[in-house]
Amino acid sequence: MATQATAQRSFSFLRIAITLQTLTIFLQAVSAGLLLTSSYGETLHSVGARVMYGASMLYVLAAVLAWKPGGGSPRPIWRASGFLVLASVQVALGIAHVPSVHLPLGVLMFGLSVLALARR
Repeated sequence: MATQATAQRSFSFLRIAITLQTLTIFLQAVSAGLLLTSSYGETLHSVGARVMYGASMLYVLAAVLAWKPGGGSPRPIWRASGFLVLASVQVALGIAHVPSVHLPLGVLMFGLSVLALARR
């Protein structure tokens, strides 16, 4: 009984982490628009990148916690780790000012995050 409750809490934490990641990626798209139209957009987009990266790290932590206590599949860990790699590439491309890859990668990340959220 306790194992089932622990697995349920881990599952909820995983869902919250994916939701947070999806929301932060969406807000990055909003701040990218502000980056083009306002003076404070660059600061907002920069701060948002850090928050999005943190949300991706939280997703990895949640996936590990959901796997270990419940003995479930390690697939969510691979997906979360993949997102963290994508987030790392995204941040590096943003710092290097490579919008031709940075923007499509952001769209891809949002789509994959929504897909991950739908699976949970």
